[in-house]
Amino acid sequence: MAADWCEIRVGDLVDQGALRISDGYRVRNEELGSEGVPFVRGGDIGDGWINTNTVDHIRPEFVSRISAKLTQPGDAAFITKGTVGRAGWLRPEQPPVVFAPQVAYWRVTDRNVLDPGFVFYFMRSYEFQSALDGVKTHGAMAADYVSISQQHDFRFRFPDVETQRTIASILAALDDKIELNRRIDGTLEATARALFKSWFVDFDPVRAKSEGRVPVLAKTLADLFPARLIESDIGEIPEGWTVCALGGLIETTKGRSYTSEELVESSVALVTLKSFARGGGYRSEGLKPFVGRYKPEQVVGSGDLIIACTDVTQAAEVIGRPAIVRSTSRFRTLVASLDTLIVRASRDDIRRSFLYFLACSDRFVAHTYAHTTGTTVLHLAKNAVPSFRFACPPSLLIGAFDSVAGLVLDRIQTTEQESETLAELRDTLLPKLISGELSVEEAVEAIERV
Repeated sequence: MAADWCEIRVGDLVDQGALRISDGYRVRNEELGSEGVPFVRGGDIGDGWINTNTVDHIRPEFVSRISAKLTQPGDAAFITKGTVGRAGWLRPEQPPVVFAPQVAYWRVTDRNVLDPGFVFYFMRSYEFQSALDGVKTHGAMAADYVSISQQHDFRFRFPDVETQRTIASILAALDDKIELNRRIDGTLEATARALFKSWFVDFDPVRAKSEGRVPVLAKTLADLFPARLIESDIGEIPEGWTVCALGGLIETTKGRSYTSEELVESSVALVTLKSFARGGGYRSEGLKPFVGRYKPEQVVGSGDLIIACTDVTQAAEVIGRPAIVRSTSRFRTLVASLDTLIVRASRDDIRRSFLYFLACSDRFVAHTYAHTTGTTVLHLAKNAVPSFRFACPPSLLIGAFDSVAGLVLDRIQTTEQESETLAELRDTLLPKLISGELSVEEAVEAIERV
C-alpha cells in the first residue's frame, strides 16, 4: 500500500461533512404506484449497476414523505441485509430513487476530500467487503446484516483526492465502454422486437396491402405477405398462415435440480433463475459453479433459448420470460438449472431468432402468466409453453426475419464477449489500484495493451 495514504474513520468523514450515509425507506403499500419516484429493492442492484426502471414507484402525492431518503445521481449503494455487499451506483443520466430499507447509500458531500467514483469502486474492493464480512450478523436464523453505526466505525486508508479521481477515471473508462455496449445491445434488440411485432403480431405489411398502400419493404419481401386478413379462433391472421401450437414446433427439456453442496468451484456452471433479467434477456452474472451430475440434453450453449419456470419477483417480471444463453470464458460447460426450460426447434425452418422474439411478445407473456401457480413463489405449468397458439408464417418469411434478427443476436453475443473481457480487466485492476499495489501509470499501460 502506498506509504502516503491516510487511515481515516468513516464516521469522521460524516462528522466533518464530507460524506453522508443513509439507509432506505420503509414503504407502505398505499404509497406505491406505477408512477412517481422509482422504488429500488436489493434485487435491482447488480454488478455495479442499479436498475431504475422498476415497477413500483412512490406515488407523487407521497413524495414529501421521502425527501430525507431521496438519492441523487452519483450516489453509491450496497445491500446491507441478505446478500450483503453487492454494490452499484446511480449514473448521471439516471433519475433520483428511493431505496428499500435493506440498502444503504453513501453520498460524497465534499469533493475536495472524496471523489464519488472512487467511493463506488472502493465499495467493491476487498478492503470494504472484508470490513462488511467482519461485522455482519452470521446467524443461522437471521439474515446477515450491517448497520449504519457499524459502517461509521469502519477505518480505511485513502489516497489524496487527486489520486482518487485518477483511479476512478481509469476504472470508469472500462465501465463506460461496458455500459455503451449494453446500450447498443438494448437498441439492437428493441429494433428486432419492433420488427417482429410489425410483421408477426400487428401484420402491418398485410394491412398495408389490404388498404391499397404499398408496404415499406423490398418488393420481393412484400410479395411474401398475403393481401388480406382472415378470422381465426385466435383473432385475425394473414390469409394462408396457419394457427399452430408451439409444442408442435419445439422440443423442451427441464433443467437440473441441485443442492447447495453441489455449488462449489468448477469448470461447469448452472444457468439459474438469476440468469434472467427482469422483463426477459440474459444475465451472465447469474451463473453458479456446479459439480453435480447432469444429462447431456441439459447442457446449453451459446444461442440456446431458455425460459424461466420460477419467479420470486413481486410483479412476476421473470416467469415465462425468455433469454438467449451467451458463451463465457469463465466456464467450460453450462447446464440449465431446474428453474429453466430449454427450448429447441424440432424443425430446421424454425429459427432461434423467431422463437426468441415470439417468446418476448406480449401474447406469449400473458399466456405463460395465465399458466402459473403459487403466491410468494410462482411456478410455470408443464404445458404452458407447448400450449401457446399463434399465427405461424411461411418458412420463407421466417428466414427473411432471421436474416436481420439473427445478425442482431450474433452482434449482441460479440459485444457481450468484449464486455466480459473489459470486466475481467477492471476486476483485475480494481483491487490493485484501491490498495495502492499498482500505480496509475502501470494501470494505464495495462489498459493500452488490451
